[in-house]
Amino acid sequence: MDVRVTSDPQAFERTVFPFLQRDPVLHTIIMSNVHERADGTVRAEDEPSYFVSVHDPDVVGAAMRTPGRGVYVGALREDLAEPIADAYADVLPELKGVAGDRPAALRFARRWCELRGGKATETRGTRLHKLIELSPLTADGSARLMQAEDVDVVATWGDGFAAEIADAIATDHREWAERRLDDRTLWIWEANGEPVSMAAYHMPLYGVCRVGPVYTPPDHRHHGYAGALTTHVTANILAAGNQACLYTDLANPTSNKIYHQAGYRPVADFIDVDFS
Repeated sequence: MDVRVTSDPQAFERTVFPFLQRDPVLHTIIMSNVHERADGTVRAEDEPSYFVSVHDPDVVGAAMRTPGRGVYVGALREDLAEPIADAYADVLPELKGVAGDRPAALRFARRWCELRGGKATETRGTRLHKLIELSPLTADGSARLMQAEDVDVVATWGDGFAAEIADAIATDHREWAERRLDDRTLWIWEANGEPVSMAAYHMPLYGVCRVGPVYTPPDHRHHGYAGALTTHVTANILAAGNQACLYTDLANPTSNKIYHQAGYRPVADFIDVDFS
């Protein structure tokens, strides 16, 4: 078994995407993050990313660590977690955590703590869903593409979303909003002439678009806006000939119920593990 580490996203994309594209929904997170860095659409970062591939002799597993975040192992086989942890220990003195399929993430965490000490704590569970058959949801109001005059409110909502999911990564959400405006990948639900919810999606990669973030500010919740907007965005993704997927927080039964009603079905569950 050969474990390779690189900070070159283009080389990593060439190496591992033939393996990952066999299931572009299951591997959506790692593929979109690598691709955005390979084609230069991510703003300049202060430190390198580290990408790991496992070969036996062809690629059988992959993981990534982007600046400021933990390692993401995704749907990695459990037996590959320890050699990948060893590879990251060779290049990183410390690490915030790991995320991915529970057996692989926990095994990585155990190995990392053996190597570096500290404690691993499971902090969050997420569920990946794939759209099977769309059932449109309705609410008062209508959907529209984000416009230039929405940049400020979208940036503010981006800050609110990051705070709610406890994302400690410093993000310029105004810049993020401007990129969504340029890409035409963010929609707003408007009720009584007022923006009340937003839903963005990632550009298609191997025929898959990942919906998110979806955010409704607290004052406008419990009216069905997010569900109606998500199904509108999903319909546009399908109309363009792509598949749609999204992630939900397992601690939020409301969103899981709504997306099930919309026609999304579970694909896999993942966990976040923090190191201290």
